[in-house]
This record gives sequence, structure tokens and C-alpha cells, in this order.
Amino acid sequence: MQSLPNFDQLVHLAATDPQQFTLLRQRLIEQTINQASPAMQPRLRAQQSHIDRVISHAKNPLHTNILLQQELLRQLQRFSQVLQSQSPQQQAKILPLK
Repeated sequence: MQSLPNFDQLVHLAATDPQQFTLLRQRLIEQTINQASPAMQPRLRAQQSHIDRVISHAKNPLHTNILLQQELLRQLQRFSQVLQSQSPQQQAKILPLK
């Protein structure tokens, strides 16, 4: 697997050659997905496609981060709702420290 350049190198690449930065990003994503189990790969590709669509609506890098954060929060809320609907509410037993 290709190693990830350090942060400063990534910032420089994104600023000076956005096309190469995008290619690097896509290559690293593809390598990561290919390392996952074959059963998970279609789900990961679908998730990445969704992330790419979110990114395509952004006007600049800051807007990209805001949109991705909002999407992550939406997905976490959905995940929480599913978990709460599938398991009965249980109260945790708090044990005193000795």
C-alpha cells in the first residue's frame, strides 16, 4: 500500500496541484477498500460514492469539511436511532468505587 505523505506535503500538493492531490486521494481510497473483506467492498464503494457526491457540492475546502461533518452527524443520528429501536432500554448498574 502506498504510504501517506505527511500533512505539510499534502497541504502543499493540494495547493499546488489539486489534480494530483485528487488522484492520490482516489488511489489511497481504492487501496483501502481493496484491503477490506470482499463482502464489505460493495458497501464501502457505495459509501465512498455518497461521500464523493457530498464533496461535489462544496464550494471550497472549508465548505467540504462542513458538509462532511453534517453528513457524519446525520449518519450517527440514524445509527443511534436504529440501535435504540432494536434493543430494549436498559439501565446501567453503577457500582461504587472502593
